[in-house]
Amino acid sequence: MSKLLIIEDEKNLARFIELEMTYEGYETTVSADGRSGLQLALADHWDAILLDLMLPELNGMEVCRRIRQTNKTIPIIMITARDSVLDRVSGLDSGADDYIVKPFAIEELLARLRALFRRVDALTPTSNEMTILTFKDLVVELESCVVKKGDKVIALTKREYDLLVIFMSNINIVLTREVLLNKVWGYSTGVETNVVDVYVRYLRNKIDKQNEGSYIETVRGTGYVMR
Repeated sequence: MSKLLIIEDEKNLARFIELEMTYEGYETTVSADGRSGLQLALADHWDAILLDLMLPELNGMEVCRRIRQTNKTIPIIMITARDSVLDRVSGLDSGADDYIVKPFAIEELLARLRALFRRVDALTPTSNEMTILTFKDLVVELESCVVKKGDKVIALTKREYDLLVIFMSNINIVLTREVLLNKVWGYSTGVETNVVDVYVRYLRNKIDKQNEGSYIETVRGTGYVMR
């Protein structure tokens, strides 16, 4: 049974989500403020977190950032009444995997959860799969989410890490921006494809050597490739 942490201060909404998720077979725990929600998030294992943006004690973006400092893989869906592009991008940049705007249909939230679990499963190695990806002097240890360049550990955000894993799992395959957006962010987030360009730049800044060619090549008018 998957364990969900719901961090939401609107009592009626939190109760509604809790009941619906329990009905769907999830084990749920509810927290009504950011500080206690963060403590719960860090104190136990969760399969996903539903996180409100506007919370008392500690706002959702700060909660998300602090969770990501210690756990880069747990799926987080941010729930908010704010729907501007800046709000969506800020929520995703803080480490959220998806973003859903109030009011929403519970069916949509359930679908987004299932999509996140599918992406997590796709990035999780099975016992029959290799747990290490290599490209030149880059090494990714999938089970520990550790990235190394030679003997140096490279610190990446969850989004940068997921992007690198996709590239290193598809050496010599040109990946369009739409494909990368779907695999790393999911179409349901409503994020524009130029966000892919921004994160490729972030990733290059961390893994490339100055005055040398990039590990990730730009294919003009199409997307990117590692080769």
